[in-house]
Amino acid sequence: MPDFIEVIFRTGRIGYYQNTKGLNIQPEDIIVVEVERGDDIAQVIHLGINEEELDAQVLTGKTLSIRRQANSEDLEKMKNLSYEEDKAAKTFLGVLDHYPFEMKLIETIYQFDGNKLTFFFTADGRIDFRNFVRELANIFKTRIELHQTTGRDEARRLGGFGMCGKQYCCGSFLKRFNQVTIKMAKDQNLAGNLTKISGPCGRLLCCLNFEEDFYVEEAKGFPLVGTLVTYQNTKMMVFRLNVLAKKVMLASEEGIIQEIDLDEFSRLPVISVPILEEC
Repeated sequence: MPDFIEVIFRTGRIGYYQNTKGLNIQPEDIIVVEVERGDDIAQVIHLGINEEELDAQVLTGKTLSIRRQANSEDLEKMKNLSYEEDKAAKTFLGVLDHYPFEMKLIETIYQFDGNKLTFFFTADGRIDFRNFVRELANIFKTRIELHQTTGRDEARRLGGFGMCGKQYCCGSFLKRFNQVTIKMAKDQNLAGNLTKISGPCGRLLCCLNFEEDFYVEEAKGFPLVGTLVTYQNTKMMVFRLNVLAKKVMLASEEGIIQEIDLDEFSRLPVISVPILEEC
């Protein structure tokens, strides 16, 4: 059985297809594929998928095919879609002026064959836009979909550069949003000022997730924060860890701060160790 390949559509949706025709497909290739209502164009991400994704694909019971690798005519048509999408966006905003609600249009995307037109927007709260959609459908004579996006999705679609000076991860290589928690920031000693570790979307930086496994693994050889030890005949508490430098920060009741090497800390008498609460 041919392996499934993973693709991403221009809307950001992920899809899975079997290369039943044995096409010479490589990552980043542009291909034309079958969708529920016609044909669309997508980019190949991976030439295989994991077992969880495979099981989910089998459960759907739907078999959609790869039409072909995109040719020069397909690529030229895709360029022309941008012009049509710009016109559709202007029409959308013109119609919106006649409605009482406010929406910020983020992106407009035509399906490759023109059978669907998707508008991505942000708004405060939920909006009943059923009449709005009907009017758009009458104007464009195609299927209309409106998707209310989150702050992270807005940043990905608009694009930009992060504090590192590079393009947003979500707008370049990151295809899925992974959960980023305040615990990750604490594990990496970055929880002091949340504004410095938040992206333009207002959420914690996605890159905190990239090194979390490293910090968790390295921290296994470190004491727990809150551990009491005797250092130079003084009772001191572990209040911060520097995993990269292999340093332990100690603080006394008088507010004296002392930074020592992990090796030196391992030789100190331990007074007590904090009890971890079970999750």
